[in-house]
Amino acid sequence: MHHTAADAATCAALSETFAEPLPGTAAVAGSWLCLEQRGPWGHNALVQSHLDPELGRALSARTDEHGVRIQLIRQPGRHADTADGKPRRVFLAHTAPGTCWLRTATVDNPAELLELDFGRIAAGHHDGWGRPVADPLLLVCTNGRRDRCCALLGRELITELAGRHDGSIWESTHTGGHRFAPAAVVLPSGYTYGRLTAPAAEAVLSSAAVGKVVLDHCRGRSSWTRAGQTAELAIREHIGEYLADALRVTGEANGQVTIGHQDGRSWQVAVREHELDPPRPNSCGKKAIRPTTCTAETINGRPTHPPQNPTESASPRS
Repeated sequence: MHHTAADAATCAALSETFAEPLPGTAAVAGSWLCLEQRGPWGHNALVQSHLDPELGRALSARTDEHGVRIQLIRQPGRHADTADGKPRRVFLAHTAPGTCWLRTATVDNPAELLELDFGRIAAGHHDGWGRPVADPLLLVCTNGRRDRCCALLGRELITELAGRHDGSIWESTHTGGHRFAPAAVVLPSGYTYGRLTAPAAEAVLSSAAVGKVVLDHCRGRSSWTRAGQTAELAIREHIGEYLADALRVTGEANGQVTIGHQDGRSWQVAVREHELDPPRPNSCGKKAIRPTTCTAETINGRPTHPPQNPTESASPRS
């Protein structure tokens, strides 16, 4: 993506300029709750939108308790600053390979969502809630009050995709990683993408519809930890595996991640977390820091291809 001199200092431009690696940067969440909320969103959208802030706080507390990630979503387009009482679409997803699902329902009162059993949802059970959704969703972060990169680059991507995949592409609140804008998440798999272009987004959606994953621009599957995401993507590159549910993380300890294949094969991946130079803001307006990255160092004891980023020689994190 081309950056002009005017935006060269944005967090997304700096991340791309310094070739910050994408693998291992997806938000970690086994299940997702997506609630339609029209109108503007503030920095903390669950309590800064036309959604009742008390309800937003209650939903946030309930979902956080069980590791379910909650997003506000809205249809692409212009968003008048008016509250309305129209019914809302809600999507519920579970991302674990082999048992992932995506369900939807329409609610008149979003307070109904407090009745959901988030413990069951986190464990992979929808208990018949809503109805199944056949086509994957692409949630593109456009939460401009959180970070201007998402507002500018996310909305630019949404505009480019206008009129295509109607009903499958939604604007979303913060999905994690402003500096990788345009940032997007595919449900139900939870595969997360950064620096996404319109052609790449098309490929991601069409591949997801047939149970495959696109590795270009991929940050990882939200089902796994950062190290697990990194290791899983390294094995995909290593063996050329594109079936979304073919791989899973079966163990993780002391920097060693075990990746299992549905055909019975298994690999040990050594993953190292370390800091990158030079310091740069991880969100526009914040002070410069050294971002941490995860690198797959070896697969079954054999070195992976050497890192292409010359700044990856930073000293390990203490």
